[in-house]
Amino acid sequence: MCARARLFKTVLRAALAVLSALCAAFLGAELAAQEAKGPAFEFLIPGEAPVRVVDGRIHDLVFTEGPAVACDGSVFFSDITWSHGPRGPTGGFRAGHIMRFDPKSGALSVFRSPSGMANGLMIDARCALLAAEGADRGGRRITRTDLATGRAEILADSFAARPLNSPNDLAVDRLGRIWFTDPRYLGHEPVEQETHGVYRLDPDGRLRRVLVPEGRPNGIAVSPDATLLYLAIQEPGERRLFGRSVPRRMAIERWAIDARGELRERRVLVDFGSEEGADGLATDREGNLWAAVQRRDRPGIYAFDPEGRERAHLPVPAPTNLAFGRPPEDDVLWITADRGLWRVRVAKRGWHP
Repeated sequence: MCARARLFKTVLRAALAVLSALCAAFLGAELAAQEAKGPAFEFLIPGEAPVRVVDGRIHDLVFTEGPAVACDGSVFFSDITWSHGPRGPTGGFRAGHIMRFDPKSGALSVFRSPSGMANGLMIDARCALLAAEGADRGGRRITRTDLATGRAEILADSFAARPLNSPNDLAVDRLGRIWFTDPRYLGHEPVEQETHGVYRLDPDGRLRRVLVPEGRPNGIAVSPDATLLYLAIQEPGERRLFGRSVPRRMAIERWAIDARGELRERRVLVDFGSEEGADGLATDREGNLWAAVQRRDRPGIYAFDPEGRERAHLPVPAPTNLAFGRPPEDDVLWITADRGLWRVRVAKRGWHP
């Protein structure tokens, strides 16, 4: 009888151990599912999906980039026309355009052409339009346009008495400093800088090269408190520039900004490996990072927390850049993608300088 009791207890303990393990596995899976689902619902609104509001095929657009939402709610974006793209109606090179979309009426118009081959755009604290004008018959400069008068001024077009490579994208921090990337991807103009670079243009007009990155810098964003800088590296590794070959590299980096405005403590936030990487970047009020990611297997808009953890994904074809709207529409993301302009409402609100 004692032997049977001991056997029964042994079997019972084993059964309880198995049951406990199964319960732990089940609860772990449920917790993991909730954790995976929870953050997405914190960032996205159920049922909301990106909607195309401007179809570039109808409006004869070539390559849309750099959305920026003005203080009156108008949406500006670039149409980069490339010299290797379709020619104009009389056979000449298209000169690039900055487009203006009115969300209230749905009207689309040309705000400026030639655009200086503007790429990234942003609205500063004075409600003026900043533009990173690239190469390939472009201005290779940073300009500021007063939207009330239409008059523009050149803020930066050279460093160390040599023309910039091809300003690509820009961000403004809460102190009014303009940070911009200056790679060179294409264009017939000679490359006169000795490297790709990231620059900081201070309110007093002084320009500083703050970083020589490992690979071509593309999208850029700054945290609301101006202590972190996010940088998209898009290095295809297909050309020899500056006398050296560079390996392929697709990543998002995070840099600490010190009290003097210098960059310290690099961290690779996201490494895309062999996939295509991020292009444009934006931050929300809580300091989360939103990125237009072009990876072939899962393109779209990604949301990352400041530690680089993916929190949400919105499928969008061939995205290039993004920007949050203005209050009370600052929970709307405007996205340039697939030769058009898209919009989607999200569960976070964007930050503006």
